[in-house]
Amino acid sequence: MILSMTGYGRAETEFCNKKITVEIKSLNSKQFDINFRMPLIYRDKEADIRSRLIQVIERGKVDFTILMDSSDKPSASKINRSAVESYCKEIREVAQALKINEPADWFPVLIRLPDVVKTESAELIENEWETVQQTIDEALKTFVQFRIQEGEMLEKVFIEKIKNIGTLSREIEKYESERIEKIKIRMQESFRKMEIACDENRLEQEIIYFIERLDINEEKARLENHLNYFSETMTKEKSQGRKLGFIVQEIGREINTLGSKSNHAEMQKIVVRMKDELEQVKEQILNVL
Repeated sequence: MILSMTGYGRAETEFCNKKITVEIKSLNSKQFDINFRMPLIYRDKEADIRSRLIQVIERGKVDFTILMDSSDKPSASKINRSAVESYCKEIREVAQALKINEPADWFPVLIRLPDVVKTESAELIENEWETVQQTIDEALKTFVQFRIQEGEMLEKVFIEKIKNIGTLSREIEKYESERIEKIKIRMQESFRKMEIACDENRLEQEIIYFIERLDINEEKARLENHLNYFSETMTKEKSQGRKLGFIVQEIGREINTLGSKSNHAEMQKIVVRMKDELEQVKEQILNVL
């Protein structure tokens, strides 16, 4: 079964006058890379969330967001008087030492300095984190479902493209006998034009040897095996993105070899069409889990 690395999941719940929203997005990536956005109250749970997400998501560039909308009064902010007095003293001393004027308006300067304004941090209510975990699991369920739907679309593309490559490979066969005969005639004519006396039996042997080097039966057989292997791998229960990527590379090698050995205009046109189909597979395979 194909799973896409592109995913989206969202879930909402309410708990003690708080509306909690969990949102999970992912794009393709070789590794598991996550970016957290959530209230400070949940920051110490980041390791637990990461562990849960990596079990389900496995790979991808992930944006994980928890939004909390509370109808309670916001946390109170207080000015740290001792910090303000300490800053005032230091600023005066520095101004005197450097012989510069003190700020004309102290307050806008002081209010921006570290630790001047203190906000009372909220605390987790009993059973709140359990509710948040359940919401995360709900978001993950919709996330996985989204991946499955995207994977089904990718699978349809792969089936079509792999089938087209197989069909094009079989079209090459009708040009093979014609190609061999043309090569043989071309070599014989070249020797006649050069007016070189040669042993006909030896010439025939050399032509046969040259033609054997251009034989593409092995490449066609390997290509067919790779195409079948790709199709078989797609049907496995677990998504095999990396493995499919390796098989695509092998398919590309066989197609390139067919192109280099073809020595025939029509066959080369078919090879170009095969490469075009494969390139579309390569673009989409990067998004497979």
